[in-house]
Amino acid sequence: MTQKIGFIGLGIMGKPMALNLIKAGHSLTVHDLNQDAVQILLKAGATAAGSAREAAEKSEIIITMLPASKHVKAVVLGDNGILAGTKEGSIIIDMSSITPDVSKELAAEAAKRGVGFLDAPVSGGEPKAIDGTLAIMVGGKEEIFEAAKPVLMDMGKDVTLVGDSGCGVTAKLANQIIVNLNIAAMSEALVLAAKAGIDIEKMYQAIRGGLAGSAVLDAKVPLIMERNFEPGGTIAINMKDMTNVMDTAHEIGVPLPLSSHLLEIFHALKVDGKLMDDHGGIVQYYEKLANVEVRGGSNQ
Repeated sequence: MTQKIGFIGLGIMGKPMALNLIKAGHSLTVHDLNQDAVQILLKAGATAAGSAREAAEKSEIIITMLPASKHVKAVVLGDNGILAGTKEGSIIIDMSSITPDVSKELAAEAAKRGVGFLDAPVSGGEPKAIDGTLAIMVGGKEEIFEAAKPVLMDMGKDVTLVGDSGCGVTAKLANQIIVNLNIAAMSEALVLAAKAGIDIEKMYQAIRGGLAGSAVLDAKVPLIMERNFEPGGTIAINMKDMTNVMDTAHEIGVPLPLSSHLLEIFHALKVDGKLMDDHGGIVQYYEKLANVEVRGGSNQ
């Protein structure tokens, strides 16, 4: 069933997700400060809105894909925001990676106006956003989830209701711990191998089928060997996520020693001018410590 959908936030992830909704036959109204991204969507068949409120007025479902909690709050609660334009019975789906407390606050505000709210962050990076196979972890009421699920399935492959409001973004925080610490562990191993002078490509092929193999390994090692740090997910965004991880963990009394160390590594990479690199660029922190560079083939 086609829907009238508003989509706010056409960045690295949002743009391909919005394009997939158009391909699925939905009527899309988009809003973003980046007019180049808006033009791409207009050429694909979307219409443009001058504000979040206008996008909401024209839509049954409104999706946000924004950088951080403060942006989502402003777009949902602002004077010219989504709730100023939504109709009772409509649904807001926030697919950003924000904090659980903000998601719960927004869900409560939406409920006061008879509007459904789902927190539905994603995992899979730009490649899976492009091919529509994202993992989507959802928090919210089951009946709202069921009403929105067909739209979510047009952007993702594995769409799971984790629990009530805030549970989707909590699952995303856990996801980000695993992904980013995986990249850090992989980086240490690659730098060790590079400094020892072994063939990185052959080592990768030797270990990828064993217990060290992972989706992270297969996604990031080939790019690192090519020295390709074009972002599918930037260090900036992942640093924001890991900051949210630590803030949430401290609030509920969960010490996370490895995550806290990784956050400091992100800050070091920021100082080194690497903020807009892909998070596979974590390897550059370890390379600098060891004075070696990981490349395909032998490193000697």
